[in-house]
Amino acid sequence: MPSTESGSFPVGPASPTDAAALATLAALTFPLACPPAVTEDEAAEFAARALSADAFSGYIQNEARRVLIARGAAEPIGYALLVLEPPSDPLIAAALADLPGPVAELSKFYTHPAAHGRGVASALMTSVLQAAEETGAGSLWLGVNGLNLRAQAFYRKSGFSVVGRKQFPLGPHVFDDLVLARTLSPAG
Repeated sequence: MPSTESGSFPVGPASPTDAAALATLAALTFPLACPPAVTEDEAAEFAARALSADAFSGYIQNEARRVLIARGAAEPIGYALLVLEPPSDPLIAAALADLPGPVAELSKFYTHPAAHGRGVASALMTSVLQAAEETGAGSLWLGVNGLNLRAQAFYRKSGFSVVGRKQFPLGPHVFDDLVLARTLSPAG
């Protein structure tokens, strides 16, 4: 996938050498999207497990994943993770049943707080949609916390709409997330 240039930050595929910087960015951004009930320790534990440098190395090397990175002058300022496998949760699969397939998941989508309002998220989303289309996906879905109104507004602006609900366990909590989806124009 070619890189997309927007302003002063290119967006393109992450490489294995990006894993540590992505983990650092994830440790900063993941807690910002958590509901108020999540403690700093719970967010840090999740990030250490699912968003570590080793986890990102695995995502980058996995053929069923695409990690995209928005680069600032000295460090990454945003990232996204596409999952190119059908959902394993039967409730999610049922919510997506009427959408054109195959479906891809936008599993992670975060930008550095200093980059908010600078067009980074829009450029990253453009690259995500292009990457998903290039894989032949007919639809893209994501889960977003029901309390994260800022993210919901951005996803709606990006063409997503609510198609269902899912549960997201984090520490001792189980959160009710919205499942949003949009159709794509897969590359033929």
